[in-house]
Amino acid sequence: MARTNVKPIRDSFDTAAPADAGGAAQLLAAVRELAPAIAARAEEIESARRVPDDIIDDLRRIGVFRSLVPRSYGGLELSFPEVLPVLEALSTADSSVGWVSMIGTGAQLFATRLPQQTYDRVYADGAKAVAVGVGRPSGRAEMIDSGYRISGRWPFASGCQNAQWIAAHCVVHKDGEPVMSPQGLPVTTFVILPADRWRIEDNWRASGLAGSGSNDVSLDNVEVSEELTFDAFHGSSRVPGPLESSVLPFIAAVHGAVSIGIAAGAMADLVAMAGSGRRQLFAATDLRDSPVFQHEFGRLSAALRAARAMLEAQTAIHWRRAAEGTLDAKADFAESLQASAWISSTCTEVTDGCYTLGGSSAMLNSSPLQRRLRDAHAAKQHMFAQDRFYGIAGKNALGFVPVDPISGQ
Repeated sequence: MARTNVKPIRDSFDTAAPADAGGAAQLLAAVRELAPAIAARAEEIESARRVPDDIIDDLRRIGVFRSLVPRSYGGLELSFPEVLPVLEALSTADSSVGWVSMIGTGAQLFATRLPQQTYDRVYADGAKAVAVGVGRPSGRAEMIDSGYRISGRWPFASGCQNAQWIAAHCVVHKDGEPVMSPQGLPVTTFVILPADRWRIEDNWRASGLAGSGSNDVSLDNVEVSEELTFDAFHGSSRVPGPLESSVLPFIAAVHGAVSIGIAAGAMADLVAMAGSGRRQLFAATDLRDSPVFQHEFGRLSAALRAARAMLEAQTAIHWRRAAEGTLDAKADFAESLQASAWISSTCTEVTDGCYTLGGSSAMLNSSPLQRRLRDAHAAKQHMFAQDRFYGIAGKNALGFVPVDPISGQ
């Protein structure tokens, strides 16, 4: 399949240089060290409907929110495949913590499209800031002489209470009417502002990912300069190397990492239950010694391994193409969405299976398995995990000309 070439990678970036394996290993080790303490606070996180600031501060300290930021800005400058085990480990510890970390990782990707002076502001002071964003184009950006006048209300702003910067998607208007592209689609832009410029509506009450703080955020006739707006999907990158290619294929992959982490957490919870001497009513053996349980657990384990292997293979291929300058914003994005949909469905089935094997006690609020079940299904509801993207990938595999999976053009 022919792939669209992107602009050449800058000569100053050595694509053959090895990744900073030490930095990646240290970050993952630090996350795993924090994981037990995070997991122990699952009920607190869920009841507070947000991730506590001290947990975010710990994640900032070890580098989770600067993992993809260049070293010249105080970041770790890891490769994209290296951040996925970090997101999985955090999601295994607590789904909401993993989700907010995933949003912060995605923001690092999109931030590469910021104007240079704004990128400098966001990642000043050693890249200590947490940035989050909302992709739904729920805002209005009216063109004015000095830039734009922004109004709107954006739902699902995960991690907004933990952030120092918030970005959101707007439809561009001129003289009260939407500006249309030559292809007949509304022109959009993202706006980014310090978190204290936004109004946060404390309205996040959900069955799953309850601790993610995914409240609505809003702006009302806020005037911003051109430097505070950017094209997150198609703008040019401020960061040399693979991220000069489209970042959209990688956005779908971070969702897959969270789904795998949730399923891995459910498997770990089930192992702990089985190891406690649990025996189901009228059963002849303990749960752990039951051949039926062993068979089903082995089947679920195989499915989880397959999901993880698919994510690893997919991101390795896309990262290599990005380094070569051959990553296709249409075909590869469709491929990553196809993978994300399959991984999410598979991991939801794994989590459902763990819940079923847990027996009647799994439905109690005291059981972590019921929380995993709710979180897995909430993650599956995200646009990037939808089965409808199978059709686009299928058309590509059949030889149709690739189209943008979002716009269809």
